[in-house]
Amino acid sequence: MFCGFFECFWISLKLGLVSFGGPVAHIGYFRELYVERLGWLKEERFAELMALTQFLPGPGSSQLGAAIGYERGGWLGGVGAWLGFTLPSALAMIVFAIGMGGIQEWLGDGWLHGLKLVAVAVVAVALLGMRKSLCPRLPEMLLALIALVIIYTVPQAWVAPVVILIGGVMGWLIFGRSIAVVESVPRLKSESNKSVWMRNVLPAASVMVVLMLVPVIFPHSSAVKGLGGLLHAGALVFGGGHVVLPLLETSTVDAGLMAEDTFLAGYGAAQAVPGPLFTFGGFLGAGMNLFGNVWLSGALGIITLFLPGMVLLAGGLPIWDRLKHFSWARAGVRGANATVVGVLGAALLGMLTGGSVHGFMDAVAILILALVIYFKWLPVWAIVILAAVTGGCIM
Repeated sequence: MFCGFFECFWISLKLGLVSFGGPVAHIGYFRELYVERLGWLKEERFAELMALTQFLPGPGSSQLGAAIGYERGGWLGGVGAWLGFTLPSALAMIVFAIGMGGIQEWLGDGWLHGLKLVAVAVVAVALLGMRKSLCPRLPEMLLALIALVIIYTVPQAWVAPVVILIGGVMGWLIFGRSIAVVESVPRLKSESNKSVWMRNVLPAASVMVVLMLVPVIFPHSSAVKGLGGLLHAGALVFGGGHVVLPLLETSTVDAGLMAEDTFLAGYGAAQAVPGPLFTFGGFLGAGMNLFGNVWLSGALGIITLFLPGMVLLAGGLPIWDRLKHFSWARAGVRGANATVVGVLGAALLGMLTGGSVHGFMDAVAILILALVIYFKWLPVWAIVILAAVTGGCIM
């Protein structure tokens, strides 16, 4: 049992050291490692988990990594995968809060630009692979294209979950009659249903209620007030990553717990570290120093911001694993998977047009990096380091 924890922790720790580029790029890194290299899960299952984590509030890429760890080693594997992926950037953000300075002042912007180009290449290769396996025919390709246009045209965090849901309904309508149940599944007993609710859904719901009530029960505690703001941000934001920042600013700067300059300095540092952007919670916790110790405050800031999304994942994943065996659910997944490809395509288009790419030489660099990744000429971690060093030397 603990072997699963340590295996998932070690693999995801190495990934957390090199996963630059934000949540969209993380999906590409996850797919390249867990689907292509290690074979821990198939492309279809990867898309299922990606779609599920898009529905849930919280840190999407971290939830996806934890779900993959769960596939490998149960809930201990999920905890190990989350801890390993989060730990490097969490430590870095707490160190920044302690006062070691901004990373851009030390090294400049060139190395960071190189990392952005790697992120674009990783996402492009992931999109190509997922298109081949999840959109092999015209109906799926049309669903993906429609999803891409909608999400790129309306770049709001709530749009992606809605589009995936609509894709699932369209999949049920389009493929429901033709799809066959792959395996015969016995009729689910009411006792089994009760077990799922008692072991997963009810505890998850109870924990969420308690988390949301704590700030209300202790309204005069500045520490609880600060952590309560992080809790609400983690529980209410869809899309993860940069989407959570306005809520965090409201919970810290507007609440008078942190200066705006400090908040923005931490946000800048968060762009320079690998792993999930939600580890910004470590900087905020340490910066507010709610409990008289920056390391304790930073750790609690991270846990508090991540916890709601992980609790929702713990409640939602077992339910989905039971529903997916029905033919109508499998047809819906087929449509949802196709729209997931469109979601990733819209994200890639946003990266290409959002300032990550500057001119012809950047485009050539992305093409070369994508070829290296696609043909596996070098491991991804080596490509990340090479691009950072090259960018730092050239720019």
